[in-house]
Amino acid sequence: MTTRRFTRRFLLGSAAALAGAFALTPRTALAADPIKVAGIYTVPVEQQWVSRIHKAAEAAQARGDIEYVFTENVSNTDYARVMREYAESGNTLIIGEVFGAEQEAREVAADYPDVAFLMGSSFKEDAGLPNFAVFDNYIQDAAYLSGIVAGAMTTSGNIGMVGGFPIPEVNRLMHAFMAGAAEMKPDIAFQVSFIGSWFDPPKAKETAFAMIENGADILYAERFGVSDAAQEKGILAIGNVIDTQAEYPETVVASAIWHFEPTLDAAIAAVKAGNFTAADYGVYSFMKEGGASLAPFGTFEGKIPQAALDLIAERTKAIKAGEYTVEINDEEPKSS
Repeated sequence: MTTRRFTRRFLLGSAAALAGAFALTPRTALAADPIKVAGIYTVPVEQQWVSRIHKAAEAAQARGDIEYVFTENVSNTDYARVMREYAESGNTLIIGEVFGAEQEAREVAADYPDVAFLMGSSFKEDAGLPNFAVFDNYIQDAAYLSGIVAGAMTTSGNIGMVGGFPIPEVNRLMHAFMAGAAEMKPDIAFQVSFIGSWFDPPKAKETAFAMIENGADILYAERFGVSDAAQEKGILAIGNVIDTQAEYPETVVASAIWHFEPTLDAAIAAVKAGNFTAADYGVYSFMKEGGASLAPFGTFEGKIPQAALDLIAERTKAIKAGEYTVEINDEEPKSS
């Protein structure tokens, strides 16, 4: 595993607190100084999902809210040990993703009640563990909008979808994307496959090639490697979590973007106010909270059918106003 350290100190103004009933001890309720935050990641920080957490933490450090260190490429079997090391070294807030180490991570958190833990998780918060909050990338709003683009752009009516694992945070985005595509082409067909890895671009690419051979003319790139296949075969792709159009200017039409800043900022404010508590921070990923957006179309401006653009504008406005709700479906999606 690789550890990188950053230390930068600035003055901090007052921060609004996330409402909560449980208060940590005074050492976590610093009012004016940056708090020490550690990130623990099982993949490289360049990976889509983790990169958004890392980016938000770096932004918080740059403005003086936190001092940030992180370790990447931590195995699930080693995760608890790294958590303990960061807790013992005086970090006030620890962030990361514990999808493969849920039980061990919660056991560690129970041993350090004065440390706040904000962890990506497929499970909900537990009131009996008040210093352990959860989050997830609930960007189904943006995924749905990107699906509208795909449904309007496909000519074969066949879309390939390559994911990492069929877990809730992947499934819900795929379902939302499929619902958006069906808005434009109700009889559309989907090929769905999971590669069993969070970071295996060659495997994702080969899976995508097979879908193209089977008639797909647009690919949903939930994993790295899919857009490479689309580019090589001259078809289109839809991005996920990050905007990769700069790397694939003639391939990636649209992307559903996750903004982790609202999630992390809420946690920092709660820790500083001394009222961090067990809560589900997933709500901060919703579009109406600023946690998700549809990336600019860039090189595809003027190439997307107007009917799709009109529907996207209509639904975006309604979603932000709370007048339209994109369904959250965590069940494993199937090919049609």
